[in-house]
Amino acid sequence: MMKNARFAAPLLAAALLAGCSDGDVAEVRQWMAQTQKQTRVSVQPLSEPKTFIPFTYVHTDVVDPFSQDKLLVELARSGGANRPDQERPKEPLEYFPLDTVRMVGAIRKGGVNYALLQIERSVYQVKVGQRIGQNYGVVTSVSENAVDIRETVQDATGDWIERMTKLELLEGKENN
Repeated sequence: MMKNARFAAPLLAAALLAGCSDGDVAEVRQWMAQTQKQTRVSVQPLSEPKTFIPFTYVHTDVVDPFSQDKLLVELARSGGANRPDQERPKEPLEYFPLDTVRMVGAIRKGGVNYALLQIERSVYQVKVGQRIGQNYGVVTSVSENAVDIRETVQDATGDWIERMTKLELLEGKENN
């Protein structure tokens, strides 16, 4: 063990002295100083900012875009003439979606055409003017083979639009 200690002490001293030397750091510092002297910095000047010209809104026929009145006008317009009366009480057939309603027949009573509509296990008589479906539907015509319904729905922009739907006689489809 003593022999190993004799050799280890000089090696340790040599390693410590090597750590204190300058090495290649002086060359690197000299190269950095030379490169720094030779390099020219070129920064292009910034362009002048555009001058802002304020616009004054004159109260003539133009509505101020920041006015609450403009918002109220747009909200009133979006309802349009097709806006349904959402405050009125719903009729019983307005609680069922139209895809669950089947036309199973038609009858004529007192000069008025009625469609026989089946919802689940119940059959209902429907005539022109009655409300049906969850999209504010109104029966517009009843024939032996079909019931025409005008629905009022909101489109993607929030406007109320009307679309026509038809329920056809279930037996007529099976015979054809």
